[in-house]
Amino acid sequence: MKEVRVEASRSYSVYVQPGLIDSAGEYISSLIKGDTAVIVSDDNVSRLYGQRLRLSLEKSGFRVLEYVFPHGEKSKCMDVYIRLLEFLLENRLTRSDVIVALGGGVVGDLAGFAAATFQRGMGLIQIPTTLLAMVDSSVGGKTAVNLEHGKNQVGSFYQPYGVICDPETLDTLPEEEFLCGCAEVIKYAVLGSREFFDSLKGAGVRQNLEGVITACVEMKRDIVASDEFDTGRRMLLNLGHTVGHAVEACSGFTVLHGQAVAIGMAVISRAANRRGLLPDSDLHEILDILERFGLPTQTKYPALDLYRETLADKKSGSTHITLVVPRKIGSCELMKLEREEVLGWIEDGIKP
Repeated sequence: MKEVRVEASRSYSVYVQPGLIDSAGEYISSLIKGDTAVIVSDDNVSRLYGQRLRLSLEKSGFRVLEYVFPHGEKSKCMDVYIRLLEFLLENRLTRSDVIVALGGGVVGDLAGFAAATFQRGMGLIQIPTTLLAMVDSSVGGKTAVNLEHGKNQVGSFYQPYGVICDPETLDTLPEEEFLCGCAEVIKYAVLGSREFFDSLKGAGVRQNLEGVITACVEMKRDIVASDEFDTGRRMLLNLGHTVGHAVEACSGFTVLHGQAVAIGMAVISRAANRRGLLPDSDLHEILDILERFGLPTQTKYPALDLYRETLADKKSGSTHITLVVPRKIGSCELMKLEREEVLGWIEDGIKP
């Protein structure tokens, strides 16, 4: 088993091992002293892994309840969040009990926000079942739900008590969703490690799942430790996300998050190259690896539409927007731009 220790306002471990879901109860019972565990999941993941997790929790002495909602980004909303809170109250959950988030990023964000806010904070365990959630969203304590006109507009920072990653759950993940996780993996490589980038070009991801997950978690661990509340260095993790979130919004969230992040990385890399900030060779390598992983690098949406959506993004300030700009593979910088300047970056970035 691989273990990565995260030091934050609440310190915790991320465990990575095949088959770990069947012994999850042992780890959770060592961290949580309450009587009741609520498995929060979507209808797809619950059908696949809900019963196995329930048996593990019951074997460890928990009373187990389940809250299951329809899969998809549309469920990450205030209505489902409120219904979950009401479910917790109706079943007399307390602050000493635990929510176990079983699923991808939507499940983790929604369940995490409920845990953060119910009775001002209760136990939370993340069990991510997508590659994207394992390498990124389950670690670091960001929780949120969407509003009608903006993604992740209501949320909080709330660290889990532990994260349990079972790579075997990726065996049932649709290929399209797996590739979305690969976009986040590539993001980490472009952001902070030329060596990791080269290893992805050579061996890929599936051949070394435990190693890839651990490497990404370790990189995120280091960034979160230095800037837990996203006021400085942690903003680097938004590489590809400013334009990516705009693509998602323009598509009515029919473009998947990982696909949008890939497009966002390609757009910002082209724009940086055209401004002499990113060498031609690095640009070509970034675009090539995205394409070889089956990820999109172009968008059909006009620059002005994308720009308008960036103004609604939670990272946008009243006069400035901070972009994460790659300078070479393994090194990016934060660039604070006047809001009006961002349109030019997007225009340059969407050109072939």
